[in-house]
Amino acid sequence: MSSLPVIYHPDYVTPLPAGHRFPMPKFRLLRDLLVRDGVISVDQLYQPGRPLQDWLELVHETAYVSAYCDGTLDATAQRRIGLPWSEGLVRRTCTAVGGTILTAKLALNHGLACNTAGGTHHAFPGYGSGFCIFNDIAIATRLLKAQNLLNTILVVDLDVHQGDGTAWIFRDDPTVFTFSMHCAVNFPGRKQISDLDVPLDEGTEDDEYLAKLATYLPGLLSQVKPDLVLYDAGADPHRDDRLGKLALTDDGLYRRDRYVLETCAKARYPVASVIGGGYGKDMNALIYRHSYLYRAASEIYRKYC
Repeated sequence: MSSLPVIYHPDYVTPLPAGHRFPMPKFRLLRDLLVRDGVISVDQLYQPGRPLQDWLELVHETAYVSAYCDGTLDATAQRRIGLPWSEGLVRRTCTAVGGTILTAKLALNHGLACNTAGGTHHAFPGYGSGFCIFNDIAIATRLLKAQNLLNTILVVDLDVHQGDGTAWIFRDDPTVFTFSMHCAVNFPGRKQISDLDVPLDEGTEDDEYLAKLATYLPGLLSQVKPDLVLYDAGADPHRDDRLGKLALTDDGLYRRDRYVLETCAKARYPVASVIGGGYGKDMNALIYRHSYLYRAASEIYRKYC
């Protein structure tokens, strides 16, 4: 019996200035935690390559891709991203996109796969925003469609922030259904229109959150009948997240991830998961919150895949 495919690359981590609020070390530490706790073995790890520039340009404007990769993006655009440019960050950004592409392809073959990065849903075709440079969810979707590997996709975005870039990119594409359940009073200030938006009140707790999710997800699967579900499993709805404003507990996050994966697996819809957002001063607590996705996925994989 095969094991859950998990995608990781050492380039997922690159240095940032001391004190930067983006928790860059978490990607490597998450991989280490999963192996140390026996959630996965190193044999389950797949290493992605960098995507071709043509693949990035399936979503993003050529001038933007070139300027970012060359380091010539203007200062205003750079500030909007919120991450200081470096060659290492270019490598990290592109490799993470490659990871989501590989995750999606492995999910189609195995039924379920998880990236240990990705979820950069605030990136638009011509600019980045909110720590997001290239939109990995959109690029993977466009590439797999161009390669005739699938037709219909359901994006389930449960990051605490609305997936505004993804919503805008696919606003006129009937083959991609975007579902975002997020905190109404959080970033971005100007929301886009997803195919289904479920804005939540600040302070929403486990039971209300999970009840809302259960109200919508089964019906969406029946309605869309996707060839693939792309799941953005942000850990930032947690009550201790620095940028969250919702109030899920550890148990709530685990139940959320298990519910999404099991609901899809029972109905035989393959799922490609990305890590999404998660911010906190306590790095050990943060990576443990992210680990619930892989703990749930490993159980679901053994049971259904």
